Amino acid sequence: MPALTTQLMGKVKAGDESAFDQLVTAVTPRGHTVAHSLVGSREDARELVQESLTKVYAARASYRNEEPFLPWFHRILRNACISFLRKRGRAKTRSISSAIDNDGADWEIEASELRPDQEAEATDTSAHVRAALDTLPLKHREILSLRHFEDLSYADISLQLGIPEGTVMSRLYHARRRLAERLGDLLET
Repeated sequence: MPALTTQLMGKVKAGDESAFDQLVTAVTPRGHTVAHSLVGSREDARELVQESLTKVYAARASYRNEEPFLPWFHRILRNACISFLRKRGRAKTRSISSAIDNDGADWEIEASELRPDQEAEATDTSAHVRAALDTLPLKHREILSLRHFEDLSYADISLQLGIPEGTVMSRLYHARRRLAERLGDLLET
């Protein structure tokens, strides 16, 4: 898929509108999964993916053909999600000294409050896992989503996020550990 999306984006840059339709079809499912893991709402994730694809189309002239498309798209989508969360007061910058992120900052994301109908569902194991994921920082949600929901290899995640494979492994270790801490009692049962 990475080669296909890069090829399609090259065609989009050259003015092929049908290639953009194909590109949208190719990246939308992955975009929804990633955005949902970051913002916690399917509806908001759909809107953020659409917003990001609109930005991709608007910025098509600035796309560099020699670079893979997926990491470029992921940065646009990630930034849209962070902006969305910031506007809603759910994203707080952490200390730069404690950040390991490649852009020098990490984001603590506040979990959204559950509606009464969602509280009833919270007894389900998947709801507990989702709630625990919502308490993790952005970089941990992101890495878990790419590895476990998108089933990407370490090399693919490295390419997607623009970080070394060793950093991918380290982040996954810490993300899994934090998730396990949050799930504590649930894992014991």
